[in-house]
Amino acid sequence: MKMGIVLGLLIFAGIAAVGRAVAETKSLEVVPFVDIQRYLGTWHEIATIPQRFQKGCVGVTAQYSLRKDGAIEVVNTCRQGTLDGQVRAVHGKAWVVDKKTNAKLRVRFFWPFSGAYWVIGLDADYQWAIVGHPNRNYLWILSRTPRMDDALYEELLKLIAAKGYDLAMIKKSLQPAGG
Repeated sequence: MKMGIVLGLLIFAGIAAVGRAVAETKSLEVVPFVDIQRYLGTWHEIATIPQRFQKGCVGVTAQYSLRKDGAIEVVNTCRQGTLDGQVRAVHGKAWVVDKKTNAKLRVRFFWPFSGAYWVIGLDADYQWAIVGHPNRNYLWILSRTPRMDDALYEELLKLIAAKGYDLAMIKKSLQPAGG
């Protein structure tokens, strides 16, 4: 009988934990509004949750520009292995899926696959941004310059942790000096 109660409590706790995880995934908050015109331009990757498709990339930048059809042209560039390594670039397309905030976008690099691109943190002057995914397995800290002040970086990590991300998964990105 005791074993049944313990097992029942463990199952209930497991279901509750899964429920919380699902709720957290669905409740990732984005910023109230993104002015797309101000967001356009070049961003430098300061930190990320490393992904297979970025293996060996350093000096990562993302360039956003407006297309004639209203979508956003995306060009992600990096150097392979070292800051002097071979340049790699991939072109994609992004589009706003939440017109109220402009903070939820989809991005596609290879048809027919696209992924969520949610702006979950944004500087009032558009000097830094935090981009995430509702499943919290993707994250980028972006800056208009290749370097970010350490105190600001630590503040952004606190914001990211408060949004339910595992900080142990985040790695700083190698960028050239400057900025």
